[in-house]
Amino acid sequence: MKIVVIGASGDVGRSVADEFERGGKHEVIRVGRTRCEHQVDITCDESVTTLFEQLGPVEGIVVTAGNVVLASVEKMTADDFHKGLQDKLLSQVRVALIGQHYLSDGGSITLTSGIAVDDPIAQGSNAAASNAGIEGFVRAAACDFRRGIRINAVSPTVLIESMERFGPFFPGHEGVPAISVAMAYRRSVEGVHSGRVYRVGH
Repeated sequence: MKIVVIGASGDVGRSVADEFERGGKHEVIRVGRTRCEHQVDITCDESVTTLFEQLGPVEGIVVTAGNVVLASVEKMTADDFHKGLQDKLLSQVRVALIGQHYLSDGGSITLTSGIAVDDPIAQGSNAAASNAGIEGFVRAAACDFRRGIRINAVSPTVLIESMERFGPFFPGHEGVPAISVAMAYRRSVEGVHSGRVYRVGH
């Protein structure tokens, strides 16, 4: 199976790509914003289209990329909020909308939300809104896709590997190892479900 992992240079994406490469069962294409063999700007239609034109038909699309704005609502501006929605929510939706046309029959799309939608954190309003949008899109889009195309999302809590950077935003949260999160992506890509949100660690 030819699987594109967008965001493969991050903690989640790297673990997901490694997991799919084990055993040599899949051909994994690692894509990053500035690193990896292939680069893409998922905030830009043209960049996403160019990527898929270069890669040709694929069987799986995984997106673990997208940033949110962490800030108190007292300091958040509409422009800040818009920036976060553009970078995480709309960028992932963009990949799904464009990427579907390069998926083989029966292919899958897996997006990434996160724990903030279920367990809000301080300064996390933009993260919660972005994640909720991703999950709503996945559930509704699953009703529309044809040709056997499936779409799901993975919603992880904070990774053990990312605790040094993000732990202060998640006081009292027990991190999960990246490999546990990667297995949820395997379930999405290799399984049969569509319109599901696989929660890991919450």
